[in-house]
Amino acid sequence: MTAAEIRQQFLDFFASKGHQIVPSAPIVVKNDPTLLFTNAGMNQFKDLFLGNKPAPYKRAADTQKCLRVSGKHNDLEEVGIDTYHHTMFEMLGNWSFGDYFKPEAIAWSWELLTEVYKLPKDRLYVTVFEGDTAEKLPADSEAIAEWKKHIAEDRILMGNKKDNFWEMGDTGPCGPCTEIHVDCRTDAERALQPGHELVNNDHPQVIEIWNNVFMQFNRLKDKSLEPLPARHVDTGMGFERLVRVLQGKQSNYDTDVFMPIIHATEKLCGKQYGQTEKTDIAFRVIADHIRAICFTIADGQLPANNGAGYVIRRILRRAVRYAFSFLEVKKPLLHDLVPVLAAQFSKVFPELQQQEDFVKKVVFEEENSFLRTLDSGLGRLDNITASGAKNIEGAVAFELYDTYGFPLDLTMLIASEKGLTVDEAGFETEMKKQKDRSRAATELDMGDWTVLMDQPSGIFAGYTELEMPAKVLKYRKIKAKGKEQYQLVLDKTPFYAESGGQVGDTGTLTFGTEKIPVTDTKKENDLIVHFVDKLPAAIDGGLIASVNAPKRQDTASHHTATHLLHAALRQVLGTHVAQKGSLVNADYLRFDFSHFAKVTDEELAQIEAIVNEKIRKNIPVVIRELPREEALKLGAMALFGEKYGETVRVVTIDPAYSIELCGGTHVGSTGELGLFKFTAESAVAAGVRRVEAVTGAKAEAFVTDQLQQFKSAKGLLKNPKELAKAIDQLISDKASLEKQLAALELKQVQQQAASLPQQAETVNGVHFLGAIVEAGNADMLKQFAMAVKDQLATPYLAVLCANVGGKAQVTVLVDEQLVKDKGLNAQKIIKEQVAPLIKGGGGGQPVLASAGGQDAGQLEQVIAKVKALL
Repeated sequence: MTAAEIRQQFLDFFASKGHQIVPSAPIVVKNDPTLLFTNAGMNQFKDLFLGNKPAPYKRAADTQKCLRVSGKHNDLEEVGIDTYHHTMFEMLGNWSFGDYFKPEAIAWSWELLTEVYKLPKDRLYVTVFEGDTAEKLPADSEAIAEWKKHIAEDRILMGNKKDNFWEMGDTGPCGPCTEIHVDCRTDAERALQPGHELVNNDHPQVIEIWNNVFMQFNRLKDKSLEPLPARHVDTGMGFERLVRVLQGKQSNYDTDVFMPIIHATEKLCGKQYGQTEKTDIAFRVIADHIRAICFTIADGQLPANNGAGYVIRRILRRAVRYAFSFLEVKKPLLHDLVPVLAAQFSKVFPELQQQEDFVKKVVFEEENSFLRTLDSGLGRLDNITASGAKNIEGAVAFELYDTYGFPLDLTMLIASEKGLTVDEAGFETEMKKQKDRSRAATELDMGDWTVLMDQPSGIFAGYTELEMPAKVLKYRKIKAKGKEQYQLVLDKTPFYAESGGQVGDTGTLTFGTEKIPVTDTKKENDLIVHFVDKLPAAIDGGLIASVNAPKRQDTASHHTATHLLHAALRQVLGTHVAQKGSLVNADYLRFDFSHFAKVTDEELAQIEAIVNEKIRKNIPVVIRELPREEALKLGAMALFGEKYGETVRVVTIDPAYSIELCGGTHVGSTGELGLFKFTAESAVAAGVRRVEAVTGAKAEAFVTDQLQQFKSAKGLLKNPKELAKAIDQLISDKASLEKQLAALELKQVQQQAASLPQQAETVNGVHFLGAIVEAGNADMLKQFAMAVKDQLATPYLAVLCANVGGKAQVTVLVDEQLVKDKGLNAQKIIKEQVAPLIKGGGGGQPVLASAGGQDAGQLEQVIAKVKALL
């Protein structure tokens, strides 16, 4: 069977058992502060397990895109080294929300594996939870009894809490699990050692294939367990492992899940898979990583320098590094694999094929950027070798990792080729410091909920009401970036929670005579959470929830303007334009979109004119709730990476102009916006542009300010008839004067420099020149150095200093002969001798280096100290 057939059989089997087949949630997680990415099939059902909202169906099945590269579930460094770990993988799952439990889950998993997929029963083992005395949890006798109906008792193995009690994270839904393992060894190997001895012992051929988790508990902050409102089933079967087993392969990568990518990579690099272990690892890394990169970008997460974007950039750079080092590909390669992947998954995850050109462009630009950085990093290593050092310090190895993207193993590999060692312990120390800084900056410490009323929560009534009576259902204390706050959940609320680019509402909660400001409103999964800095004296009484109405109105204006803008962008630039991010608040709107060139001033003017025309027509903003499929048939635009329910909210501004799925707040008609003005246009990432704009009173204020600046500029230039022409003349005059000044400075340098070599003295066989010269800036001082260099007898050492406006500037020149024979190094002299004296810093090359500092009174001491080295 092909991988596609195996996947479909799983879904068809559970559909026959009354399960609703649901689409995969996006791989990028929204509205959950505990996760960057979907790392398990159960993520999208978390609220159903916790009882925060009623389940729309009792049974479900799906294949879920998952990513495990950070936090508790981190497989990145194993990927490619072995044959069964992955960054992005598919998790086949079947789910019960308070419906069936252990008997059905166990029976169906056995039926599917042995009767549908025809796996030999004598190759299967199961593990069940043995209990845990510290947690006061008994052994899972119910699961044991059910398994005895299907499998021999000697194939039922007891597993500890680590292996057979599943937890998504430090807190949240959890419970005992039973795993199914398969022994893929040859008959001869099986005869030598029984499979049960190898289960859960990291044997590459005896692997877990399916995990049935029985959700019974919620793990609290204090580590205690409380029973969930209802018992659920959460199962997960690694699709890639299943395909490997059913196709009789020894590696996940040998299946038709990965071989199309591997074959395409072979053609691109001219090497063959299966030749050497080093190149095989590179092929596997690329085949795995390209999936994680592409699907995450398609779901809306661009590579970046922080957060989820940094994780994707790191994965991409790891793939580029393996291609560069082991497949000897020195040019971008990954982007050429995007079409292969898009075609392969077009039926199950069509979002990649729909954005193929965009994803390819982003990947290409990222590859190009890193290859340039890779060259810089190799240059940095060459400098270290040239300096005569025999060891790469831990801080330098970390700089190569942090700045240039060199993992430690690459630095060690290159170091060994150059006869250098690496301070691994020092590297680990620096890495720990960075992790501690990162954790301190992002750590979110959440207490357990204190429940006042146990009832369904979070009814949002803010589309029509801005003030209403409500009650607190539960609250908790949180700590983020050192600041303590509280989160409140109400039975109903007019406060809009941050979502779809629109910021959360602010306002007040009035408890009797006590007013508590709401500083923000966010979603946590589907809970609407109100942030406050303190709790009221009496929290269990009623309250009045009031939204800041003027702020909401300005925000709604900017949100409606965003819809008008999106349609106008597609009209002027082309239908390839798709939203890649947005921010809507009371002050302005920001809109990121796919486009491969700068938006010209003429295009911006055209877009602005279209939006303002729609505003003048005062078109009604019509909002309806419709079944999702009906809305899409109407032509409503859905955003990639968003998870939509069965019923969606459709915002229409003239059916022929703009129809979008949107949960945000809007004005009643476009005339309320008054005026629309762009304030900025820029690049965000490869293939992504950003525009910023304002509406209404904010737009009027912006136009007034621009006119005032225009008027002031004209006044300063004596009110010329043509302002642009006058400024152009000013720029031309300035350039001419700068050219004259540079020529005069060069003449001055040459005159001064002519007499300097005569001041050189011989110290221990070296011609030493130390001088304080007149230089207007650091560049002028370097000109002195270059002018003097050719006039000094070899071997030479020169230190030239200047007082530039009270600040010290120093340049050191070292003859190449002294670098090689005596180990003198200009860069080292600057960092170790000069910079501390002048209270500054600097750097450069072994033969020429410079520094700047605060203390110009130490220049004579600088000369003396450098001279003393001889």
